[in-house]
Amino acid sequence: MNVHHECLRNLVSTTLEKAGCTASDAQSIARHLVESNLTGHDSHGVIRLPKYLEFLRDGVFKSGLDLEIVFENDIMAIVDGQFVFGQVVAERVMRLALDKADHHGMAIVALRRSGHVGRVGHFAEMAAAEGKISIHFVGTSGRGLLVAPHGGTERRLSANPIAVGVPVEGRPPIIVDISTSVVAEGKIQVALNKGTQLKDNSILDSDGNPTTDPKRFYTDPPGVILPFAEHKGYCLSFVCEMLAGALTGNQCTRPGVTQVSQGMLTIVLDPTKFGPKDAFQAEILQFIEYVKSSKTVTSDGEILVPGEPEARTRAERSANGIELDETTWSQLFEACETAGLTQSEIDGLIKN
Repeated sequence: MNVHHECLRNLVSTTLEKAGCTASDAQSIARHLVESNLTGHDSHGVIRLPKYLEFLRDGVFKSGLDLEIVFENDIMAIVDGQFVFGQVVAERVMRLALDKADHHGMAIVALRRSGHVGRVGHFAEMAAAEGKISIHFVGTSGRGLLVAPHGGTERRLSANPIAVGVPVEGRPPIIVDISTSVVAEGKIQVALNKGTQLKDNSILDSDGNPTTDPKRFYTDPPGVILPFAEHKGYCLSFVCEMLAGALTGNQCTRPGVTQVSQGMLTIVLDPTKFGPKDAFQAEILQFIEYVKSSKTVTSDGEILVPGEPEARTRAERSANGIELDETTWSQLFEACETAGLTQSEIDGLIKN
């Protein structure tokens, strides 16, 4: 199923509003999900809608609440997300951080008790669009138990993504958005829906054996995801738990947690406060040029810098539409119907 991004965004927004979200929250969530598909991160795109609707019905995620600031001074803030949809509250957190950085050159904002914030690179892009550098650490306090520690076979960590954004004049920003695990859980779901296998050394089955079959991750008892680069990814994940969990007040990953609760520590820097803007940009641009000048492994190869693949995918999918596999489309269609949309309404939104 190929869908234009604007039609898909209208479908998701209408469905969320029908299910009980405020209009502004529904538009924010839909924009974020579809943008994830546009950039090629289908794991954080509309494939999430059925679970989000389930969480909304069950009261796990909330809509329509204002930002609750626990503490604030000129350059920092602590925010309680009150389990509002993460995309909504995290965008408000970014607005707060960017405003502080505008006035004081930097900002640190700790978000606790948020719903699933989705693709973290989105917030790095928000900062870069306003000429700011940003660093983000995200963790989940227990409902997100997915990853084994290095050398272990049981779930003890969240996927714990880290994102960094750097503005670059005249070209897409540098955006690093990585999970500290080999693969994000959403990508396992994408592989399951498409009927494809995972890469080697991504997950272990419930017996601790390596497998490439995504079905083996969703068994009872479940499989586990491995940290990337063995101990290196594990160490970064450990740090992320402390910064996004303990420091924000969201808590580190622990057993027995049933509520989805994410924490995010965001640091925003204004590079113009560190020296002349032209000098900073010139240094970045010469570095990009130098890196991309490397000989490639193959004669037709190309060196890409972080953020370039997403920018290219966004351009291609904006022009040619977003391709959804049959299983994902079926799940999305069923979720829309469950929320109260009729067949004719769904067809009308997709074709408009």
